[in-house]
Amino acid sequence: MNPTNLNPEIKEFGTPRENEERRDGGCGIVYDPATKLFAVGKQHQTDPATGAPLPTDGALRIFSGGVSADEDITEGILREVQEESGLYDFAQVELIGQAFTHYHNSLRNVNRVALATCLLIVLKSADVRAVELEEHEKFSLVWVTAEELLADMKARNGNKDNDHWIYFMEKATLRLGELGFGI
Repeated sequence: MNPTNLNPEIKEFGTPRENEERRDGGCGIVYDPATKLFAVGKQHQTDPATGAPLPTDGALRIFSGGVSADEDITEGILREVQEESGLYDFAQVELIGQAFTHYHNSLRNVNRVALATCLLIVLKSADVRAVELEEHEKFSLVWVTAEELLADMKARNGNKDNDHWIYFMEKATLRLGELGFGI
């Protein structure tokens, strides 16, 4: 266990790596009850020199990002979801959990360690506004089932970077069932 994870109730995931940068943040698992689908980003990554697809091309990702120390975690996660997906019309937002995680951020090509907070976001509508992607964010909004998302995350988890996302997604689907959404 990493000495910076002092709360035994918060699970720890991933493989510690050398030269990890600490960057706390969170993610939003976004569910549309009208279609019974989840909003995620589909990565578009190619080799800049050759144009050939990289191994992460086509990967599905939960909308997420870092949150500044002076920013409220819930507001920061909702900001990230809105910027990355364009979705903004939320009917319900609730905490799913937290996890201490070690991972390689493939979009920035850096090893990270973070306290990650996950929100379940149930949409009122799937209306979208223009996205505000950063230069390193190369993905687009797609809609998938829980099974499709979990299968993709598990298939791309050889280095354990997706363990915390899988944990959060499984907790979110259980919570949606408790809320009567029939997942």
